[in-house]
Parts: sequence; structure tokens; C-alpha cells
Amino acid sequence: MTAPTSATPLTPYATLLGFTRYVDRTGPTKATFVGGLRKQRASRSGFNPHGQFVKALKADVAFHTGGTHLAQVADLVKPRWRPLYQALVPGATAWLESLGDPRSVELAQTRDALAMLGDLPVKINPHFGVRYADGHAEAVRLHFDETPPSEEATLATLHLMARHMDAVLPHAEPVLVDVRRGTAHRMPADTKPDQVERWLAGEAAAFRAIWSTAA
Repeated sequence: MTAPTSATPLTPYATLLGFTRYVDRTGPTKATFVGGLRKQRASRSGFNPHGQFVKALKADVAFHTGGTHLAQVADLVKPRWRPLYQALVPGATAWLESLGDPRSVELAQTRDALAMLGDLPVKINPHFGVRYADGHAEAVRLHFDETPPSEEATLATLHLMARHMDAVLPHAEPVLVDVRRGTAHRMPADTKPDQVERWLAGEAAAFRAIWSTAA
């Protein structure tokens, strides 16, 4: 049995974040972006600086503490991450307050799912779910970037989450929360899923083609 070598082909793959950032790009920047994702995958590199922030936000939902954990989290991270956390806390706290009485909201467990867009696997991974007193639930994906999510990235994120909601959090609504601005984005009422599906299928085919040529 031979060990894998550097010549072993890497199958095309994207996370929800990677794919939605890709659809946001135009022209040559798409190829550069996919090439970067491929190198990252090959080296198995990547670090998530938001991990402790997400834990604090989930704790505030789970324990009905209305922002207590968020208020403390910037002091608990390494100094290099404090400016990032300090920029995120006000908007996240505002979103938390928008949910209403902390005691009326529960944390809901979400599961990851694997979407197939043509031949491209895309990992669908919400950050967590929330369940309200009236029983309805939302699967929440967080957007941390300095710039607000574009209309295209928002639509792609919400559509792919909705497409696999039976696996992610049954009967829930997908929500993309723009953390820095404390705003929640939901699927527009006039969205035509068939059109979105065709658009994303085309984007996925191009992603695969770029991935192969970047080898």
C-alpha cells in the first residue's frame, strides 16, 4: 500500500463560507480565490479567530444572560484578537437584544450537511440555532467581515441552508446575521428558488473547472 503523495489529486470541495465568498467575486479574482482555497486545503492550514466569540454568543442564548458573556469575551482572548472582538461585540449584543426577552429564546442544536451542487460538495455549517417561545426556529450563520454581506452572498447562503434544512434543523428558517451591524438577513419573499439553483449550479461548475486548472 503506497502512501499518498503530493501528486494525489485534491477533489474539489468548498465550505459554505468559501463558496459564498467565491460567488461574490468577479473575473480573474475568482481564479485567484479558488487557487488560494486549494492551497489551503493541500496544506491543511487555516485558523478560525472567531471560535471564542461564537462560544460566548451561544452561551448568552443558552443561559438567557442577554450579553453578559459577550461583554467579557474581549478580555479573555489573546491581545492580538482584542480589537477584532471589540469591533464585533456591540453589533452582536444588538442582535441578541433584538430577539426579545432572553428567557423566551432557547439555543437549538444544528447539524452540518453536505450539499452537492452538480459535482461540487459544499459543506453547509450554520453556527447554531435559536428556538422561540412560539416554537418557530432559525438556523443562524454569522457574517463577521468588515463589509456587509452582498446580495449575492446573502442569497447563496440562505438558499443553500434552506435547501438542506431537513438535515440542519428541521422546520427552521435560515438567517444570516451581519454581526458588526447587528442585522439579520432572511430570504426575500420574491425569491425564485429555481433561478437561484441554476445560478449556483453554474457557479459551482466554474469553481470545479478553476480548481482543476489550479492543480
